[in-house]
Amino acid sequence: MLKEIKAQLKSLLIPTSLCCIAIFFAGNASAEDGVTQKRIIIGQSCALRGPAQALGQGMRDGALTYFKHINAEGGIKGKIIKLITLDDGYEPKACVSNTKQLIEKDRVFLLFGYVGTPTSKAVFDLIKKTKVPYFAPFTGAEFLRNPLTSGIFNIRASYYQETEAMVDTLLMNSLKRISVFYQDDSYGEAGLKGVKIALQKRGMKILSKASYERNTLDLENAVSEIAISNPDAVIMIGAYKPCAKFIRLMRDSTKSRPIFLNVSFVGADALAETLSNKGLGVVVTQVVPYPFDKRIPVVAQYHQMTQKYMTDSKISFTGMEGFIAAKALCRILEKMNRFTRAEFIRTADSMYESLGGFKVHFTPKNHQGSDLVHLTQIGPGGFISNIDNLSQLYKYWD
Repeated sequence: MLKEIKAQLKSLLIPTSLCCIAIFFAGNASAEDGVTQKRIIIGQSCALRGPAQALGQGMRDGALTYFKHINAEGGIKGKIIKLITLDDGYEPKACVSNTKQLIEKDRVFLLFGYVGTPTSKAVFDLIKKTKVPYFAPFTGAEFLRNPLTSGIFNIRASYYQETEAMVDTLLMNSLKRISVFYQDDSYGEAGLKGVKIALQKRGMKILSKASYERNTLDLENAVSEIAISNPDAVIMIGAYKPCAKFIRLMRDSTKSRPIFLNVSFVGADALAETLSNKGLGVVVTQVVPYPFDKRIPVVAQYHQMTQKYMTDSKISFTGMEGFIAAKALCRILEKMNRFTRAEFIRTADSMYESLGGFKVHFTPKNHQGSDLVHLTQIGPGGFISNIDNLSQLYKYWD
């Protein structure tokens, strides 16, 4: 009798043990990098120092504002969002190193809120190879949009759209002598090409152009090259510190008095602060809602949550973009049935959401969520205001 009982117990124990082992391995096999029982880990590489630091800090802080709100509410299906941000100084090599660390060591679920075209270009092949989703980079570069790459999702409008809006506005005001000042890398080239395309559509050419090296302020030759052509307007594709210096040097010259127009990546808030009293009437195209108009629900939410969770952070266009990107990401995560990268891409591909006055729409054939482009100008005291046309510009030279 005793032998029969032992035999029965043995037969029960073996399958139970095997079952436990099977469950253990099945659980591990289905687990995704960056997803634990309590966390969803995402990674970001951006400039936290150097001439573009305000952009990286703003993008990070805006995102953290919304993530802190979500985490305070219990996270996404019980999982809190953990954002790992590494400093790349706006240098491609450092961005590649950071990205490898985030993927291989930190094993993040996805990459989020990268800042810059040259840095994004440097990691583009790595992203495609590893198939880690790349969500809401702070760049309007065309190579992230066309051809479409699975797993890469842009929210902001492209540089082509921003420069098209600039050229259209200038020509409506009979300002036809258009020069371009640009950063000598993939970012600057993207904006330069956008201006060329916009002008070629109208049978026109760029009047003159000059460039500067990324992360430097050696601009005197560029100023001379542009000033001598006496343009009506200068379209600028650069970071805020070199663009601010270029404008100051041009305005110190009595020979050339153009209108200056900057794409959104310049960072309007940092540009206005850096220019001080030389910034009056400088135009910046924007791709997110005006961050001081609290009548827009997402703007009001950004203000409320900044005051609650990020009291040391300034309200800014860049922070607004980081906040919107984080909110869009969380909307996707909330709708996922399983926390896998494949499920993330599938869910994002069908996103059509209003985030409170700002719509984000992705399809399997279009990974740019918004086409919004509007004009702003720098006014007295560095205050930035919306404008509908150039007739509303403050006149620096009056």
